[in-house]
Amino acid sequence: MTSEITLYDSRTRQKQPLRPDAAGRVGMYVCGPTVYDRAHIGNARPAVVFDVLFRLLRHELGAGRVTYVRNFTDVDDKINARAAESRGPGESLEAAVRRITDETIGWYHEDMGALGTMRPDHEPRCTEYIPQMIAMAERLIAAGHAYAAEGHVLFEVASYAGYGGLSRRSLDEMEAGARVEVAPYKRNPMDFVLWKPSTPEQPGWDSPWGRGRPGWHIECSAMAKALLGDRFQIHAGGIDLQFPHHENERAQSCCANATEEMADIWMHNGYLMVEGEKMSKSLGNFFTVKDLRDRGIPGEVMRMVLLSTQYRQPLDWTGKRVAEAEAALRRWRGLCAGVAPAAAVPAAVRAALADDINTPKAIAALHALAGQGDAAGLRAGAELLGLLTDALGGWEAAAEADADVAAGIDRLLAARAAARKARDFARADAIRDGLAAAGVEVKDTPQGAEWQLGPDFDAARLAGLEAAG
Repeated sequence: MTSEITLYDSRTRQKQPLRPDAAGRVGMYVCGPTVYDRAHIGNARPAVVFDVLFRLLRHELGAGRVTYVRNFTDVDDKINARAAESRGPGESLEAAVRRITDETIGWYHEDMGALGTMRPDHEPRCTEYIPQMIAMAERLIAAGHAYAAEGHVLFEVASYAGYGGLSRRSLDEMEAGARVEVAPYKRNPMDFVLWKPSTPEQPGWDSPWGRGRPGWHIECSAMAKALLGDRFQIHAGGIDLQFPHHENERAQSCCANATEEMADIWMHNGYLMVEGEKMSKSLGNFFTVKDLRDRGIPGEVMRMVLLSTQYRQPLDWTGKRVAEAEAALRRWRGLCAGVAPAAAVPAAVRAALADDINTPKAIAALHALAGQGDAAGLRAGAELLGLLTDALGGWEAAAEADADVAAGIDRLLAARAAARKARDFARADAIRDGLAAAGVEVKDTPQGAEWQLGPDFDAARLAGLEAAG
């Protein structure tokens, strides 16, 4: 790597350097969606955050040295319930499940594409790895970490001394705080399902324990092993997955693969709220990505908002943040119009992202570059965050006049910055006075000049100022 990347490990509760494997490669597994409905804006946060990490790793290591896996959970009781509700005349439940999962995966690709996320190297569907899941369950039974009972296979939590090491909870705390299924075939209430029986109508596969389907946790363990190996560098997802999903993944993978750890670094993004409240359909503040797109919020603006808070912290989605992100992106796109990105990403942007994906600090560096009039550097830095890309452009044309105004102001401020650098203070002051006369309020900050249109803004006067040079 051209510079060290440090990431916060949820297990050790501290930042640690990212170490590629002996071949200089990094494997990253991110838990993907259960595909039965549209992705809401909270679902989009890990997709966008870990897309930035993917871009950074490709930039530092080279595209061929990074393997990014994000799965689709396409076998689940929620999917079965949705399929049962929507199945057509003569349609089997299995056929309805396939129809729903295919359609939902298409929606997910559409929505995440609108947010500018790159496709992972692998997007496995759980149903494609059933033999690997059965084989993992068999290894766990053979090693004394799992047992079969009444058509089920369960992981015996008490057999793994490291259980609770990721979430740092005792078994008593976990049992009290978790919704565990109490069943007579369990040796301990905390034992979790690796395999369970299916009814004749439900999706199912033949196994040594009868026709059935996998439990949720073993799905990711089997796919990660198949695509990244017994141990890899990064495992990531939302904080809601830390327990029980990631705790259970870690336990069964370490026991099945005889490794000390499943992943070197565990990463978790924080929750998303809306206007200070938990997102909820009952509160009327539950939004899918498509809902927001239909309301006219561009995908690039959503992406900027999702990156405006450091990923480990809770993010509050507000109308004010959306407006600020849109205004900043309009200014930046105006400044960068027709400008190719610089050959190198500005050091301040790279350093911010290499420090545990500190996107707010990286965005502050972009504001500084805009204030300095460095359009080429701004574009290079923004593209590492997946912003100002050609693929996400075009939305600003809906308000072309506003974009032209923003571009004109940014060009004048860039000329003012150049004049100050050349110690031509008379010209710098003349530009500022001209902007003030046109109703543009300018404020100098340590990050560069910021501006807003005052109530007496005069577009004709601004155009004359720019024409006068």
